Amino acid sequence: MSRGKDSKPHIGIFGRRNNGKSSLINLLAGKETAIVSPLAGTTTDPVKKSMEIPGIGPAVLIDTAGIDDSGELGMKRISKSLDTLKIIDLAVLVIVDNNFGHEEEKLVNSFISHDVPFLIIHNKSDLVPLELKTSNSIKNSYQCEVIEFSAVNALDNNQLLTALAAAMPESAYTSNAMVGGLFKPGDAVLLITPIDNEAPHGRMILPQVQAIRDILDYDGIVMICKENDVEDFISKANPRPVLAITDSQVFGKIGSLVPNDISLTSFSILLARQRGDFANYLKGTPYLDKLMDGDRVLILESCTHHVTCDDIGRHKIPHWLKNYTKKELQFDVVSGLGNLPRDINDYAILIQCGGCVLTRKQVVNRVKPAVDAGIPVTNYGMTIAWIHGIYDRAVGMFQL
Repeated sequence: MSRGKDSKPHIGIFGRRNNGKSSLINLLAGKETAIVSPLAGTTTDPVKKSMEIPGIGPAVLIDTAGIDDSGELGMKRISKSLDTLKIIDLAVLVIVDNNFGHEEEKLVNSFISHDVPFLIIHNKSDLVPLELKTSNSIKNSYQCEVIEFSAVNALDNNQLLTALAAAMPESAYTSNAMVGGLFKPGDAVLLITPIDNEAPHGRMILPQVQAIRDILDYDGIVMICKENDVEDFISKANPRPVLAITDSQVFGKIGSLVPNDISLTSFSILLARQRGDFANYLKGTPYLDKLMDGDRVLILESCTHHVTCDDIGRHKIPHWLKNYTKKELQFDVVSGLGNLPRDINDYAILIQCGGCVLTRKQVVNRVKPAVDAGIPVTNYGMTIAWIHGIYDRAVGMFQL
């Protein structure tokens, strides 16, 4: 399940079948968004719904399948529900009848391991009240208060909204600047934007648009030209740009055209710093020089798109890496947030795209299995900069 371009805070609703998860979502939404039924297992795949939540603002609630689902299909539903931990900012665990057992314990441990803050709600408390024994046991184990809740009590609804707003981490609302901090107000920043077969017709790609907005937000002056016009443009530019940002694919050409007194980096590297595991990318990139014959390289794309002969992840990077290393390498490319085709330990290095349509949480969680396994990780722009001998210049401004 991809969070995609939806940057609103995401809240996952978890619990056993028929615990009232869907009813809770409908109450928060103020209308019937999720299907409610007395039959256990009504919710199958995770379902997303955008809504306005008082105290939080625009948010996305995700209704998940029951954690006590059974059978082969049920296990697949549970697996999909757990996949949402990679994208949510806050988890809500719904229990009833003072039932907090092995399934709930496993789920809370998953929240903790994914660094997801969580709330525990004792639902349907008008039918079976929360017992002090249950509340104290959960509090002692997880330092978490249990919220007693009933959909028929309006005061409980207000208490729940207050608890959700208080538990939502600040990181759900904020993101690091893409370009801010790399120039002073009034400085000019040059964007070098190739128009090739991969460029969308009639518009600019998302990282370019994000960079333009970020430069303007930090009171910079935006200059834009194509790669073939760089040398002439800079010679005539007034004011002279203090920073040039290029598409990584033309690093080899642009590096010699942008004078050394102008800082140079790429959109992909800026995205790596903004929303990727940048520290581990810096550590992992030099391992490109250690690749051996037969090594398998994992390339992760954020989005799904029509593949062309100029595709950077599927064609250009593999071609450049083979030419650079002079090794017989094997490549697996995975789009979106899909499952890997083989065990992570089968790979010698992981190369993540910039992640322009993902959040930092998604990108970091995407590469986390490799980091945990001790496998080097890097990203598209840093890989291309390394291959073209421009790496130190492209990342130098971030290592000061």
